[in-house]
Amino acid sequence: MLVTTLSSSDRTWVRERTELLFGGDTVVSRDVVHQPSELPGFIAMEGSERIGLATFKIDDGRCELVTLDALCQWCGVGTTLLEAVEKAARAEGCTDIWLITTNDNLDALRFFQRRGFCITTVRVNAMEHIRRLKPGVPLVGSYGIPVNDEIEMEKALADGECWKVV
Repeated sequence: MLVTTLSSSDRTWVRERTELLFGGDTVVSRDVVHQPSELPGFIAMEGSERIGLATFKIDDGRCELVTLDALCQWCGVGTTLLEAVEKAARAEGCTDIWLITTNDNLDALRFFQRRGFCITTVRVNAMEHIRRLKPGVPLVGSYGIPVNDEIEMEKALADGECWKVV
């Protein structure tokens, strides 16, 4: 597997993947509407095939992982892309990396916790507000679970440990 920086020739594919996965060409986190096809990121390649995508945004010394998409689950694609984003964030002097997922995304919760992320904030019923910004967000998500809450996760980049929530 080869990981490369997202190039202009990848942008249409990023938009298509975002529409497929998120029901439109935008992603919303903390009331901010992101267009992943316009963000920096990485593509995982196997030969000439794109097999994964990560996009991120660096702001005020922190890195937000906006999207992570592995077309081949359990193959190391997500881990490799996450490591590339963490390396880029460290190079930019970021102190931590954070992300938003939803309460139904059990696979993401498992994946990120196994890689040193902690749940730091749960915004109960936040999806009601998010649906005003992005009406296409489904009411029911993975495993038949109602999509109600935003879950924020963080990881310190200096030592790779969870932030301690008191």
